[in-house]
Amino acid sequence: MTRRFTDKRALVTGAASGIGEATARLLHAEDADVVLADIDGERLDALAAGLGDRATARVLDVRDEAQVAPAAAGLDLLVNVAGIGSTQDAPGTPLEVWEDVFAVNARGTFLCCKHAIPDMRARGGGAIVNVASVAALVGLRNRVAYSASKGAVVALTRALAVDHVADGIRVNAVCPGTVESPWVRRLVEEAGESLDALRARQPLGRLGTTEEIAEAIAYLASDAAAFVTGSVLVIDGGLTAA
Repeated sequence: MTRRFTDKRALVTGAASGIGEATARLLHAEDADVVLADIDGERLDALAAGLGDRATARVLDVRDEAQVAPAAAGLDLLVNVAGIGSTQDAPGTPLEVWEDVFAVNARGTFLCCKHAIPDMRARGGGAIVNVASVAALVGLRNRVAYSASKGAVVALTRALAVDHVADGIRVNAVCPGTVESPWVRRLVEEAGESLDALRARQPLGRLGTTEEIAEAIAYLASDAAAFVTGSVLVIDGGLTAA
């Protein structure tokens, strides 16, 4: 069986659970040397130990440039999954919540890209995949800070792709819809919503899986997507088409 990422070094942020965990597992299964990064060190250690060789845990706060700079060095692949959400409208969003959501989702993604790109350029290229959201593309109720921050991720992705295409660095984004994950369950509880209601609004009648998003990320990171840069891949079960 052909392995897509033999001899590739990857950093996956937000790797302690959900889409990040599924992506780290898939890249590792396809022969990448994977650094699993997250603020949750205890969970990371267990995941890395379970994967074994070629998996390393790294506690990382993506808001902190001093931590990000060494973590993002020497990469072939970067997958920015780390993110947080909020469930308020604009009047109900405290400024500190707005700023924290942007610090993780937008600044964290920017910092990881900023510090990964120089070594990728020196190595002759690389691939970056940023995880945005359908909330960047359509209006969702009570998601104002989250939607705005993920819109910034989409814009950042396109700008980076244009800036670094001559360096052999491809930069793309995925925009997942509602995915069955611990993170989504927490947001649903916070907002007083139900998973059944979320399932009902999906044209396909179900939520996505973290493995489905991970497969899309792996495609964009792989040589099969060599002609793809600056793209935003929507994976939402038809939500934005309905």
